[in-house]
Amino acid sequence: MNKTIRHAAVFSLLLVLALLVRATWVQAYEGQALADNKQNRRTVIAQYAQPLGDIIVGGSPVTGSKKTQDSDLAYERTYTDGPLYAAVTGYSSQAYGATQLEGIYSGVLDGTDSRLKNPIDALTGKREKPGDVVTTIDPAVQKAGYEALGDNKGAAVATDPKTGEILGMVSTPSYDPTTISGMTDGDAWGKLLADKDQPLLNRALRQPLAPGSTFKLVVAAAALEDGLYGSVDEKTDSPNPYKLPGSTRFLDNEDAAAPCEDATIRTALQYSCNNVFGKMAVDLGQDKVRAMAEKFGFNDQSQDVPVRALASTYPTGMDKAETALSGIGQFDVTATPLQMAMVSAAIANDGVMESPHMVSEVVDSGSNTLQSFADDEGKRIVSASTAEELRSAMVTVVEDGTGSNAKIAGAEVGGKTGTAQRGENNSLTPYAWFTSYAKDASTGKEVAVAVLIEDSGAARSEVSGNGLAAPIAQKMMEAALK
Repeated sequence: MNKTIRHAAVFSLLLVLALLVRATWVQAYEGQALADNKQNRRTVIAQYAQPLGDIIVGGSPVTGSKKTQDSDLAYERTYTDGPLYAAVTGYSSQAYGATQLEGIYSGVLDGTDSRLKNPIDALTGKREKPGDVVTTIDPAVQKAGYEALGDNKGAAVATDPKTGEILGMVSTPSYDPTTISGMTDGDAWGKLLADKDQPLLNRALRQPLAPGSTFKLVVAAAALEDGLYGSVDEKTDSPNPYKLPGSTRFLDNEDAAAPCEDATIRTALQYSCNNVFGKMAVDLGQDKVRAMAEKFGFNDQSQDVPVRALASTYPTGMDKAETALSGIGQFDVTATPLQMAMVSAAIANDGVMESPHMVSEVVDSGSNTLQSFADDEGKRIVSASTAEELRSAMVTVVEDGTGSNAKIAGAEVGGKTGTAQRGENNSLTPYAWFTSYAKDASTGKEVAVAVLIEDSGAARSEVSGNGLAAPIAQKMMEAALK
C-alpha cells in the first residue's frame, strides 16, 4: 500500500514540476512574444489606454487623441488636417495597425518604448507618459504643395540642400487617417482599398516611375565628371536624329526645330534634346552612367527617411540601344520624387548630398531628447565645379528654356523638365516631371523640389513638365524661401 502511495506521490510531483516548468517557460521565455502578438487583445487595450503622444509639425501637433465611447479601448487617434499630412504621419488604427511615422515610432507614441522608463519604472512595470516625434516639415511648404497638386494624381518632395531636411512631402489623392483610426471603420477602410487611385500609396516614396528627361542631369554629371566633355558649353558630337545602335529606330526630339544637332550640354538641357543624351549615354557606357546614378542614390535598397523608400533603379545588362534610351530616363530607369529631389539638392549644394530625413528629434513627455537626427557631413557626389556647371545650365532651362513656369522673382532658380513615356508603344498618357532648386541670396535660404504628375486628366497634347509640374514646384520653392 505504501509503495502505491509513493508512486502516486512521485507521479503527482512530476506533474506539478512539469506544470511549473511550462508556466515558467511561457511567462519568462515566450511571454514577450505572446504580449507582442497581434492577436493579443490586451496589447491593443494597453496601447490605447491613454492618449498617444503627438507628431509635431512646425512646433504644433498634427495628431491628437479622443476618448472613445462603449469600447474597452479608452482612446483613439485623431488628426488635424489629416489629408494634408497623411503622407508624413501615416495612420494609427485600432483595427488596421500603424504605418509610416505612426508605425516606426509607435513605442514612443504609446509610452512603451524602454527609453521612456527610469530604472524604478522598469522594475515596477509602470507605464510612462508617451513621447513626441518632431518633424522637419515646414507647414507652409507642405500646404503649398498639397493645394497646388489639387486633384492631380501625383507627388512632390521639397528638401533643404544644406541639411537634408525634408520640408514638404505630398502624395495625392490623399485620405484622412481619422476615418480609419477606430475599430468600426470598416466601410471607410474598404473604400480606400477599392479606390483605383490608391490613396493609401505614398507616391513620394513608394512608387518609382520613369523619370524621363529629368534623368538627363545624371547623364550630364557623368559626362562632365568623366571628362567626356569639359564644360556645359562645349559642343557635343550628336547627330540629329540619333540612330539607336543595332536598330533601325531613330531617337527624335519633341521639338523638331530645336537646335539639337551637336548641341552643348547647356543647349541640350535647355531644349531637352534626346539625341544628345541618348548618344552621350552610349559614349559613356552603361557602367559609367550606372556608377553616377548610384552615387546619387539609385539602386539603394535601404533609403530610410526614416520611412523606407522604394529603390529608384538604373538597370543592368542593357544593349547599346537600351543604354541610349536609359540616357533619357526611359527603358527600365525608374525614380521616386524623393530621388529626383536628391539629385537637384546635391547639385545645389556644390555637389554634396546630405542624407534626406523628415524627423529632427524624438522626445519624451518632458521634451528631453531621446534621439536626434543631427546633420551629417554629407557625401560628395560630383565636384564643386561640375555642380556649378550644372546649376548654370539648369538656370538656363528656367530662364530661357522648357522650365519657364518655375521662375521666382529675386531668386536663382534652376530646373529640368521631364515627360516620360509609358505604356506599350507609348500608348498611355505620359508622366510629367520637374526637378529644381532655388536660392535666395539675400536670406541664404535654399530648397530643392521634385514634382511628379502621374495623371492630371489633361489631354495628351497638354501634358508637359513645364505646364503641369513646374508651377507646383514654383509654389513650394516660393513658400520655402519666404
